[in-house]
Amino acid sequence: MPETGSGLMASVKRLLSTLVSIASTRLELLANELQEERLRLTQMLLFALFALFCFGLGILLLTVFIVVLFWDDHRLAVVGALTVVFFALGLLMVLLLRSKTKAKSRLFSASLAELARDKGHLEVSRDKTANRE
Repeated sequence: MPETGSGLMASVKRLLSTLVSIASTRLELLANELQEERLRLTQMLLFALFALFCFGLGILLLTVFIVVLFWDDHRLAVVGALTVVFFALGLLMVLLLRSKTKAKSRLFSASLAELARDKGHLEVSRDKTANRE
């Protein structure tokens, strides 16, 4: 009878070791995903800020060029038309930004898929154990 107890304890220890190993692996995967997402967001922010600066400067210079081009004939009409265009583009960007914020993020998708796969494996092994009894 002592052999059965030691076999059971060894089995429990192996099970706990496996569970700790699985949890450790999943936490490492989660940490990697967080790091990758942080780096990606930092890069996107820097690119967006630089693009915003360049486009802003370009739009400002284009506006000045167009106003100077029509300075003698229709300067007020051009300034008004450009104002309407820029406000319309700004409104469009706000609407696009709002739709992007409502979109679902893919953050932790790999971790969730791995956990679902682990759950499936555990259910299959549990069903096999139940069928043996």
